[in-house]
Amino acid sequence: QVQPVESGGGLVQPGGSLRLSCAASGNIFSIDTMNWYRQAPGKQRELVATITGSGNTNYADSVKGRFTISRSNAKKMVWLEMNGLKPEDTAVYYCKPSLGSWGRGTQVTVSS
Repeated sequence: QVQPVESGGGLVQPGGSLRLSCAASGNIFSIDTMNWYRQAPGKQRELVATITGSGNTNYADSVKGRFTISRSNAKKMVWLEMNGLKPEDTAVYYCKPSLGSWGRGTQVTVSS
């Protein structure tokens, strides 16, 4: 399996925004649910957002109203738009197809 490749992380001030991208692959991308997870230092990896092949979305309570997941089946891309970032959003963010493998992640740091 080819790993998805995440990008777009960085350092941002509280209240700022970032847009994460995930380049995926595979013949079943269009029907596979795509997920964004995150893992903060010393904490377990948690599911942040999911999007099905048909575009249905679901979010963790901690990010509802602030984060938006989207996808393009034609481009085999998934995005996570993050607004109103808080220090507690600091983590490594991973993109994972439900039927695929983990990417290497992208670091998001929210700090003044």
